[in-house]
Amino acid sequence: MFCAVFFGYYNHEHRHSGIGYHTPATVHDGSAVQIRARRAQVLAAAYAANPERFRRRPEPPELPTKVWINQPPTTIETEEQPNKKTAA
Repeated sequence: MFCAVFFGYYNHEHRHSGIGYHTPATVHDGSAVQIRARRAQVLAAAYAANPERFRRRPEPPELPTKVWINQPPTTIETEEQPNKKTAA
């Protein structure tokens, strides 16, 4: 029961900083692009109405092109490297 509730919350309600404050579900289904565009409109309207409240024009975070839980290594070691010293 706990896992069902937790995973539902984690995937559909919790906004993750690593994916631009979107939920995993919206990133996965592609709706995060439209959500980000709407956020940009809201921020632009807020800036236009009160530019003195901002140091610079606000923009929503970019969506990442890749997302990892544990990023794989850039090189994969398939075998141990042979020892360069030979036994005498």
